[in-house]
Amino acid sequence: MFLIRRIFDDVIPANQHALEQVRGLLRSQFEALDHQKIDRIPESLRDPLKYGFRSIVYVAEGQRSIVRGTALLDYEAELNFCYLDYLVSDKRLAGRGVGGALYGRVRSEALALGVVGIFFECLPDDPKLCRDPDILKNNRARLRFYGTYGARPIINTAYETPVSEGSDNPPYLVFDDLGQGSVLQKDYLRKVIAYILERKYKDVCGPGYVKTVLDSICEDPVRLRPQSKTAAQEAEKMNESIAARFSKIALVVTDQHEIHHVKDRGYVESPVRIKSILKALAPNGTFESIPPKTFGDSWITSVHDPEYVKYFKKVCKNAKPETPLYPYVFPIRNRARPPVELPVRAGYYCIDTFTPISGHAFTAARRAVECALTASHEILSGRRIAYALVRPPGHHAERSFFGGFCYFNNAAIAAQHLSQFGKVAMLDIDYHHGNGQQNIFYRRKDVLTISIHGHPRFAYPYFSGFSDERGAGEGTGYNVNYPLPELIEPSDYLNALKNALKRIRDFSAAYLVVCLGLDTAKGDPTGTWNHYSQDFMTIGKEIGGLRIPCLVVQEGGYKNRSIGTNAKSFFSGLLSGMEQQVSRDRH
Repeated sequence: MFLIRRIFDDVIPANQHALEQVRGLLRSQFEALDHQKIDRIPESLRDPLKYGFRSIVYVAEGQRSIVRGTALLDYEAELNFCYLDYLVSDKRLAGRGVGGALYGRVRSEALALGVVGIFFECLPDDPKLCRDPDILKNNRARLRFYGTYGARPIINTAYETPVSEGSDNPPYLVFDDLGQGSVLQKDYLRKVIAYILERKYKDVCGPGYVKTVLDSICEDPVRLRPQSKTAAQEAEKMNESIAARFSKIALVVTDQHEIHHVKDRGYVESPVRIKSILKALAPNGTFESIPPKTFGDSWITSVHDPEYVKYFKKVCKNAKPETPLYPYVFPIRNRARPPVELPVRAGYYCIDTFTPISGHAFTAARRAVECALTASHEILSGRRIAYALVRPPGHHAERSFFGGFCYFNNAAIAAQHLSQFGKVAMLDIDYHHGNGQQNIFYRRKDVLTISIHGHPRFAYPYFSGFSDERGAGEGTGYNVNYPLPELIEPSDYLNALKNALKRIRDFSAAYLVVCLGLDTAKGDPTGTWNHYSQDFMTIGKEIGGLRIPCLVVQEGGYKNRSIGTNAKSFFSGLLSGMEQQVSRDRH
C-alpha cells in the first residue's frame, strides 16, 4: 500500500525527508541528468517563478514514509498548460501500480487547475530514431502506458529532431487533453513549444534550433498520432473513472454514532441529525461513500492530554449505557488534586453541566475521530472535498477538557495529521465559538484557526471567542475570531466570511478544514441567526472559491427539519465554487 501526496514545501520535516528521497530516486534512474537540476527542486518550491514554471511535486509513499515514486509537474498559468517533467517509480516495484497512481494524481491536479492539457516528452518508438533494441522496447511500453490515458505524440513537426547531428533517441512531444477534447491550434502550440525549449532547455537548444522546430508547425489544428479503436476505448474508460473521482465528494459517515443516544429531555444532539443529512444527500449523486478506517489512540493523544483520554475511556467503560452521568462538581481551585471517584472527577475535565458521560460515549467519540482521519487521508490522496459526517461533534473539546456535546476534537485531530504535510487553515462556521481548536493550536503558526460565531457575551461557551484572542508566542496572529451580534443579516455574515477567506488566502494554506455548523439556520434551538438554504449555498460557494483541498467535519446543527436541506445546499455551493473558479481560470 502507498499514499500519493503533494509536497508543498521543504520546511516541514516530513517533506524534507521525502524530497531527499526524491533526489536520490532521480539520481539513480537518470545518471545523465544534471544533478544541479535535481538539487534545485526544493528551491523551486520556495520560489515558484524563478525557473519560469510553478513546480508541483508528488510522492508515492509506502510504509515508514519510504518514497516509492515521484512526479514533478510544472504549471504555466499564462498559457494555461502543465508540463510533466518527471514520473519515476522504484524499479523494484515494477507492475505494482505506482506509476499509474502517480499519473492519475497528476491528471487530477491538472484538471483542478483548469488547464488545456499536459505536455511531456517521451522517447521514440521508431527504430529509425532509436537504434538500441532494449531501449526501443522500453520506449514502446512507456508510450503504450500513456496511451491508455489518451496521451499521444504530436506528429508532423520537427520536435524530435536531434539537437546534435548523429545523436540517438530524440524525444517526442506528447499531449494529454485529460479527456476534455482539447484541440491544439498552430499558434498556441508554437507558444507552448517556445516556452518549453527556451525555459527548460536554454542551455542546449540555441535560437536556430528553436526556430527550426517552430517553423515546422504548419498544420492547423495540429494533429496527434492516430489511436486504435481499442486504445481509444481504454482511454475513455480511464477518463470517465478519473472524472468521476474528480467530481465526487468523499463521504465518510460514522457507523457507531447511534449507540450514543442520550434520551434526556432537551438533549438535542441526537442520532436523527445524521439520518436527516444522509436522507437529503442520498439522491444527490455527487457523493462517494468511503468506509471509515481504524486508527490507534496515539492519533487522539496527538492533540489531547493522554491523562484525559485515559480517564474518559475508563469512566465510560464503567458507566451504564442507558444512564448518562452529568458533571456536578468542578474542582477548579486545586487542579493538582483530581477527585479519586471517577464520576465525581467528570467536572475536573468538563466545562459545563450538560455534556454527559455514558457507557458508549468513548466508542462513539473515537469512531468519529476515525471518520475524520479517514476523510483526511482522502484529501491527502488528491480528493478535492471530503466530508466527515460524524457525531458526537468535536469543536468544543480542548486539549484537556470536554463539553458542548464534544469529547474529542475530530477536526483538530485531522488538522494535526494534515499539518505534517503542509500548512492548514481551520475555518469554523458553527454558531458557537470553536474554543477547542483555538486552545489546541493557540501557540502554533502552522495551523491558522478562524472562527465566525455568536459573541460570547450571549453565546456558548461564553468564556472564549473574543476578537482580542489572537494566539500566543509563535502563534500570535494565527488565531482569528469574528464574534458577531445576536441578530444579523446574511450580508453581515458574508462580510465576516470574506475577511476570513482573505486571511486564509494570505496564509497560503495547503489544506482547509471546515468545521461545519448548521446551527446558524433560522429556527435552530441553539442559535439566534436566520440562515436559509440559499445562504448556506452562498457560504459554500465563497469557501469553494479558495480552491484549496477541503475537509469538512460536521459540528452543530439541531433543527432536524431543515438540517439535511441546508447541508445539501452548502455542499452544492462548495462544489460549484470550486468548479466556477476552475472555469474562470480556464478562460
